[in-house]
Amino acid sequence: MSNPTKQVDLKLEVVAIPVADVDRSKRFYSDLGWRLDADFPVGDTFRVVQFTPPGSPTSIHFGVGVTAAAPGSASGLYLVVDDIEAAHADLVSRGAEVSDIFHRTGPGQAAIKGRDPERLSYRTYATFRDPDGNAWILQEITHRLAGRQGGEIRFSSASEVEGALRRAAAAHGEHEKITGKHDEEWPKWYADHILAEHSGKPLPR
Repeated sequence: MSNPTKQVDLKLEVVAIPVADVDRSKRFYSDLGWRLDADFPVGDTFRVVQFTPPGSPTSIHFGVGVTAAAPGSASGLYLVVDDIEAAHADLVSRGAEVSDIFHRTGPGQAAIKGRDPERLSYRTYATFRDPDGNAWILQEITHRLAGRQGGEIRFSSASEVEGALRRAAAAHGEHEKITGKHDEEWPKWYADHILAEHSGKPLPR
């Protein structure tokens, strides 16, 4: 009988996408406002360019000799956002051709025009492609299902913190309407809301 070993964290660091023209792709992702981390050419047979989307822990690689996949064949590349309308407007302003926003009532269901009317997480999307046709999907997530977060609350950008506070403020406003009085303990209520949203637990009322 083998002895159990401690499970080691496996953190997705980089996804390689296939492109035909490295400099054209470099301009495209730079124009989107993604951070250029590296551009390492090694002779004529190898070049790797790394970009990181704003607030993302995972980066992309493209270049020469990076992947044997056909240019434009990458698909299902998800970019999670907490405000899809703001993300859509930002990408369009930067020159990306983004689809109309649409939602689905559940997995495998038909696309319906517009944002989910209840703004439920995981249901609202938009799509765009890079110059080679690599397909990106925007997905709006305002709180995650149970088990989809680690034990720590982590925010990767100031906008994520702002989003969490705004959602807590809106929910707390409804809470005070129900109770009919000002809540002196609102900081604790905010904290409970953010923690519940992070862990996928029922949100406080």
